[in-house]
Amino acid sequence: MISKRTHRKAKAAIALFALFVFIPQSTFAATPSPKPKAPTKAEIAAAQAAENAKAQAAADAQHKLSSATNVLQKLTVKAQVAKSKLVHAQVALSLATQQANTAAAHAALTAVAVVEANKTIGRMASNAYINGGGFTSLNSVLEANGPQDLIDRLGMLNQVGASDSIALSRYKSALVIAQAAKVAATQAKAVQATATAKVATAKAEADSAKSAQQSEVDKLKAEQAQIIIELQKARNFRITLQQQLALSQLEESSANTAAHTSGQSKVWPDRGFTGRLTIRSTAASRAAAVDFAKAQVLARKPYVWGAQGPNSFDCSGLVYAAYKAAGLGYPEWSRLNAALYFVASQRVPFSQLVPGDLLFYSYDGSVQNIHHITIYAGNGMMWEANSKSKGLLFSNMYSIAGLMPSGGRV
Repeated sequence: MISKRTHRKAKAAIALFALFVFIPQSTFAATPSPKPKAPTKAEIAAAQAAENAKAQAAADAQHKLSSATNVLQKLTVKAQVAKSKLVHAQVALSLATQQANTAAAHAALTAVAVVEANKTIGRMASNAYINGGGFTSLNSVLEANGPQDLIDRLGMLNQVGASDSIALSRYKSALVIAQAAKVAATQAKAVQATATAKVATAKAEADSAKSAQQSEVDKLKAEQAQIIIELQKARNFRITLQQQLALSQLEESSANTAAHTSGQSKVWPDRGFTGRLTIRSTAASRAAAVDFAKAQVLARKPYVWGAQGPNSFDCSGLVYAAYKAAGLGYPEWSRLNAALYFVASQRVPFSQLVPGDLLFYSYDGSVQNIHHITIYAGNGMMWEANSKSKGLLFSNMYSIAGLMPSGGRV
């Protein structure tokens, strides 16, 4: 009776044979590896120099911002002065309006007094006409009926003369006052108009100063924000290079140790390691990742430590680039090494593996010593960036010793 292990090996051999029948052997031939392109100390130093240059630019810009701040302060003072002028102009306008209204009311009252005085004069003239032509002192004396009547008429004439004089005097006074009030009202109206114009001018100056001030503030904020963004980009680039170098060196060191470690198990026993509880991929994104990895292998891209494409890859770099091409991005998906990808993926039993899942290899069965990672292709096969000597391959998942007992789903 054929054992399950023998049956599995036979199945894998058939799949491998089929691959070699339908795909030219040259496709999987090892490609001479160029000089490693992992981030070097020189590259990191260059990135540090670029960051320093950005920092100096930020310092220069800060000095410029300080000078611009002085301009802003002057604009602020100008805006405050313009606002003060506006307030004073508004107060002056209010006072001028009150004076104009008072003068207009006074002019109206004096005009009424002139009308009343004019009516009095008119009544007196009318009475004189009715009493007979030339109501004079001489007629009164000649027509008197005796001494007593003469005395009474002379007394009446004195009173009429006095009333006539007072009425005329009041009329003249009312007319003068009315004319003066009218002039005062006209002048007050002119002052009001001037004050109104000053308010409009002051408001325009205040609005202009405020607009210039706000424009300068917005300009300073935009410049400062851009400087911060550029400096942060330079800093992130330098840190990324350092991290990539460190991860690459760690993975390379583990791979070198694995190459010289004997007695590794074909598949390590399950020690209960857990990973991420949720997944980020979909069937479509997993298929896209597989297609990307396949394309890189068929294009015979070289293996280079620390590389993540587009022209060369290491093992974790191929996994990173494949899922990035499938649509996963930072912060959900970032550049890690094989051991960290094990922790950052959901555990999947071999019986439930689907194309796009990840396979991991450790030289002692521990997570920290995982040194290799591949992308499961289905039917026990995988796409991988194997090594500098073998390049990128399509191979059997059991072709490398030290397979961890479960896969990982992104």
